[in-house]
Amino acid sequence: MVAHSSLITVMEKAARKAAPKLRRDFGEVDALQVSRKGPADFVSNADRAAEAAVVEVLAHARPDWGLLLEEGGEKTGNDARSRWIVDPLDGTTNFLHGMPHFAISIAAEVDGEVVAGLIHQPLTGESFWAEKGRGAWLSDRRLRVSGRRDLNECVIATGIPYMGHGDRGQFGSVLQAVMPEVAGIRRFGAASLDMAWVAAGRFDGFWEAGLSHWDVAAGILLIKEAGGFVSDFRGKDDMVARREIVAGNGNIQSKLHKLVAGALR
Repeated sequence: MVAHSSLITVMEKAARKAAPKLRRDFGEVDALQVSRKGPADFVSNADRAAEAAVVEVLAHARPDWGLLLEEGGEKTGNDARSRWIVDPLDGTTNFLHGMPHFAISIAAEVDGEVVAGLIHQPLTGESFWAEKGRGAWLSDRRLRVSGRRDLNECVIATGIPYMGHGDRGQFGSVLQAVMPEVAGIRRFGAASLDMAWVAAGRFDGFWEAGLSHWDVAAGILLIKEAGGFVSDFRGKDDMVARREIVAGNGNIQSKLHKLVAGALR
């Protein structure tokens, strides 16, 4: 059995405290009180309750740390070097439509670097976690990215622009470049789980633009610790600032990046 560090133990405890609330509300999705946060961007009572549950555990364990929250914004702490990055419900639209594909994503950042991350799927109970230098894991099973080398055998995940979000022209160009080269493309609607599934070898690669820090902080570390590679669309290590990601094993990430970059010239 793999020994969890204090950081992973805290993140797991926080996710598992919030998970029952999400499962309960998912079962009563029709009765949820929902408000609009923006065009096609919903926030629910479930979102807020899950975030409160996660923050309660994290703040108790590390009271001096700052917080970067999808719903609650940024909160500075007495420890200026360290903060938690939290998406309490990635896949809100799926959740509100009764689609069973969503996750809680938590990352620990120290001196600007993510050192630990966890992505928890409340409905399956799966916890994908990683620590810098300790590998990536699904509970106690070591994760490795897919070993496929040819794009024509690969299933690639992505995100699609929607009302008020994303560049449809850019996405269309990239899709036309990638689609003929791969075995399949999937859009499941929760970027954190897409990235966890790349780390687990379920997806062979992933690309998406317009992602926020809380969407990707844990997922980037998971993929790297599972032996994968991640870059922005230019092939640089500026994924968060540019809000764009291409990921996969070394061979597939390189080929996928060339397709994406070539489509955007």
